[in-house]
Formats: sequence, C-alpha cells, structure tokens
Amino acid sequence: MKTVKFIDNNIIVDTNGNFSVTNVPCEITIQPRKSKLGIMIVGIGGNNGTTFIAGLLAKKAGITWDTTTGKKSVKYYGSMSQYGSVHIGYDSQGAPHSRLFNDIADMYNPEDIVMGGWDICKDNMYDATVKAQVIDYDLLQKLKHYIEPIIPIPSIYSPDFIAKNQAPRATNVLPSENTLRDNINQIASDIINFKKWNNLDNVIVLWCASTERFTKGTWSNRDELMEAIDNDDPEISPSIQFAIAAAQTGCTFLNGSPQNTLGPAVIDNAKYHGTFVGGEDFKTGQTKIKSVLADWLVSSGIKPLSIVSYNHLGNNDGKNLDEAPQFKSKEITKKNVIDDVVDENPAIFPDGHPDHAVVIKYIPAVGDSKRAMDEYYSEIFLGGRHTLAMHNTCEDSLLAVPIILDIILFADFFSRITIKRGDSDTPKPFGTVLSMLSLFFKAPVTNQAEPLVNAFFRQKACIDNFFRIIIGLPPADHMLLSRRGGA
Repeated sequence: MKTVKFIDNNIIVDTNGNFSVTNVPCEITIQPRKSKLGIMIVGIGGNNGTTFIAGLLAKKAGITWDTTTGKKSVKYYGSMSQYGSVHIGYDSQGAPHSRLFNDIADMYNPEDIVMGGWDICKDNMYDATVKAQVIDYDLLQKLKHYIEPIIPIPSIYSPDFIAKNQAPRATNVLPSENTLRDNINQIASDIINFKKWNNLDNVIVLWCASTERFTKGTWSNRDELMEAIDNDDPEISPSIQFAIAAAQTGCTFLNGSPQNTLGPAVIDNAKYHGTFVGGEDFKTGQTKIKSVLADWLVSSGIKPLSIVSYNHLGNNDGKNLDEAPQFKSKEITKKNVIDDVVDENPAIFPDGHPDHAVVIKYIPAVGDSKRAMDEYYSEIFLGGRHTLAMHNTCEDSLLAVPIILDIILFADFFSRITIKRGDSDTPKPFGTVLSMLSLFFKAPVTNQAEPLVNAFFRQKACIDNFFRIIIGLPPADHMLLSRRGGA
C-alpha cells in the first residue's frame, strides 16, 4: 500500500466574475494489485476481441513471425500504459526526463491478464480470427493451438437492438424464452465460474460487441431499473443486462461501444453494489484526431465554421453500422467530442456550434482497413477562410486493441485508489463512473456534478498530473520561471 499527500484547489467565482482559490489538502492511498487480473469480453469473437486475445497470447508465448518487411514480434505500440511517458522535469543541463506510466504505477503486466468472454457466434477463436482478417497468416498459424481451444460463452441476442444483418451470426445465444432476470443470472453465474476456475480476485467486464441502438428507457434510479427488469421491459438492452450482472458480481463494467448503456439507473445500480463503470465508445483514430484538432484550432483563436467527417470500413462493425438506428448511436458520440471546446469559447462561438456532419459507409472490400477523411473549414483574420483536409488509413482493430489494454489496466488501477479530502477522516474511492478514463472514450461519462471534458490535451494532462502527484511531483506547469530569467 502506498500513500501520497498533495494540495488540490477549488475555484470560487462570484456574480461579478471575480474568482478566488481555496487550497484543499488531500491524501491518496493506492492498494497493491493481486497476482492476476481477469477480463471477460462481450463480443469476444469480433475483430477487437480476437485481435486482443491473439496479440496478448502471442506476446506471452514470445512468438515471432515473418512478414514482407521482415520478422516481427509483439510491440504494444499505441498503448499509453506500455509506451506512454510522464514528463518529470529538466536536469541542471536542461535535458528533459520522463518515466513510463507502467514504471510509476503498480499496474498489471499484459501477460498477467486471464481472458474469456461471450459471443453470439459459436466460432472458436481461431475460426473467428480467420474471419476477422486482421492477423498476418504466419502469426495466425503459430497461434492456432493457443486460440483454437477458446470457445465463447453463449451470449444475449436481442435482434431489436442490433442490425438485422447480424442474424446469421447468432448461433451461440441464450434461450429466447429467457426472462431478463434469467439472462442476468446466467451472465452473473458465468462471471462467478470464470473467477473460480481461474482463481481470480478481480474481473473486468468489457463490452466489445456490436453497436446497439439507443435505448429509450427513462429509468432514473436502481429501483426503477429493477422493477423494469422484473417486468421484462423491452427497452433493457443486452449491454445493460451485462452491466447489471457485472455490478452484482462485484466487477467493473466498461462500455466500448457508443450506445447509451451507462444511464443514471445503471450508474446507480453500480453505486449500490460498490463497483465501477466507464465509457462510452473507444476513442481510436478519426475521433481522437478530432479531439486534438478542434482543441488546437479553437485554442489558437481560429473559428471552425464546419467539421465534416467521413469514413468507410468493411469489418463487421461497419456492417452493423450500415443500419440507421445503430449508426445514430455512433454519430452522436463522434459529434459530442467537440462540445466542451466550443462551449468554453463563447467569444468565438456566440451563435452556437459549427456545422458538424458525420458519415459512415460499409464497404466490404476494405475489410478492417478503415479510410477516414476529414475537412475543417474555419474563419480567420479579416474574414479569410482556412481549410484543413486530411486522409487517414488505419487497421481499425490494431488501433483499438492497445487502447482496450489501456482502459483495462488504468480502470483496475484507479479502482484501487482512495482519496481523503480536506478535514474528512474517511478515505473514499473515485466516483462510480471512472471519469479518469475519459481520454480513452469518444463520449466520456462522468459522475453527477463532475465537468465533462472531451478536449484531448486536458484529458491527457489530467492523467499525467495524477501520476506526477503519486511520485511526489506537483502538477506540470511548463513555465520554467527559474530558468527564463536574464543574466
């Protein structure tokens, strides 16, 4: 167990716009990790799930493979927990120094993660990985005897929530005559058995399954949600059922898709059980760039007039998004990423948000290699116009998997932290929603009364500064006043 003291501050603003600062002494305590961490993936047979399992098992086994550009081994490039660093300062010669996140924090090694999960398709992990067409052939053959025995657990299939074109995949599902309570109890039993069979203290449940349409449920708290379950409310989606089962078995639930799973009632249910949630929708390529560029343009005093984002892809995610209700869920999370940047600059945006359009098309030929095109059209000095256009091609799952790894490792780490604030004698954990994970989600969810931050640089600074604090450094200010004086 590690304990660190630091000074936080609060800003008080009066009706005239004047502000004052009050200091709040705080104390952070970090509980040590256990020997192993369990991860159960919903949608384990999809592109992200199969690539995650293949990559981690290849690393654990030390497998190398041949490609047209030479011999390769697993490198977690794109993972902040494995390759990201925290700036710690400059030495007397002016040279910068940093430390890796996983050198600072007591986080799990990826090789210590035990993996399992559910899928509506009965394919074993080798057959599913072949279908995904992400892993190089040579690597896939070397992995075959590791991944072929992995069989997905039957999952919940609700054709009203995902695209009709997913029906042919539904070969491994819980009985259609099940009640909602039957489904939740079965998922909870799956989690308990997974913990027992693998001798695990901690399991995280991660939704990597197809994007659902938005639920229309209006439950405001746990009691209303439980009543709706008992009444088999058709608006309780599969993802909500998994979130409830995770909470009642003491597990953190993380939502990697854009549907509105983490509503007030689901969060209230997790709070009741003393567990955590995080989401929503992995922030990987196009939207991550948007969170950077929008922040950069506006903070530079430039006024975006329109932002238009287009992409096409040919994996099963793209196929599912080809239907309107599922696309609508994705569109909302892709658009929301600029909200706080715009809202905090009323001088630039007195008349509201810039025009913002998102288009996604399913093009089977490109497979997992997603093409993204963006145009940022802005007003500059003297009524001039500035157009920034970019084209981005990426293997969708190869960008997503390192972020999935980060979400899991950081979620577990933050779940082991308590903070004693001010004069309180009682250390408390972070809020039920692990909003410290906002950097990794397109549409981050926060606890009530917490600010919603989408801007990339502020999200990154939040995590950087937290890790600086736990090694005894103050938050980074980059002013370097002691080094900027004259002779």
